Amino acid sequence: MKYEMQVEKPLKMDNQHMLQLKNIYLAPYMQIATDLIGKARHAGGNMFRHQIDTMAILMDYGYIDSVLLKASCVHDCVEDIPDFDHNRIINVDEDGPDVYKLVLEVTRKHEESKPQFLQRIINTGSQKAKVLKCADRISNMISLGFVTDPRFIERYCDETEFYILPIAIEVDYNMYQELINLIITRRKYLEDSGYIEEQKHLQKVEQLKPIQ
Repeated sequence: MKYEMQVEKPLKMDNQHMLQLKNIYLAPYMQIATDLIGKARHAGGNMFRHQIDTMAILMDYGYIDSVLLKASCVHDCVEDIPDFDHNRIINVDEDGPDVYKLVLEVTRKHEESKPQFLQRIINTGSQKAKVLKCADRISNMISLGFVTDPRFIERYCDETEFYILPIAIEVDYNMYQELINLIITRRKYLEDSGYIEEQKHLQKVEQLKPIQ
């Protein structure tokens, strides 16, 4: 599947996009998202803030699409709220069915491993799903700066490099560039903390162990 890559990042919102945003009713979706206030995040804060942050990143990159912005507000609800009633999204307004469909695209299914989930988005995700996943990962990578668990940081950087960069390069060049820069800064933290050298040392020790 081929997409038209977005290469321009607006410096600010123009009047046309402001009027477009003015006519998008986000409040009911934000209300649904407040159910995530009790869901803490690894880096601090909660999942409700993450939904709004993801929406802000989309707007920062010039995306003023009603379905995309509404889905960003509730993109983790199906996955993170036990027994979530999907009709709460579907019945909000005329966009509800399309919003729910997009949310499902970026929701990991019970039978999927994380690699299978991300590979599905790479292989069959719609353009909106890929853009939303990139904004979601940018938010997560920024939050990673407040995480002090080096193994978690390393795994998340590896996952971003292997799965998210191929998604980003298809749909938005500037998101792709930001993700690369975020990976570089997080890996530099691992180097500066001594974690990388420690892992190299442990690998050498493991290699020198006699075969049983």
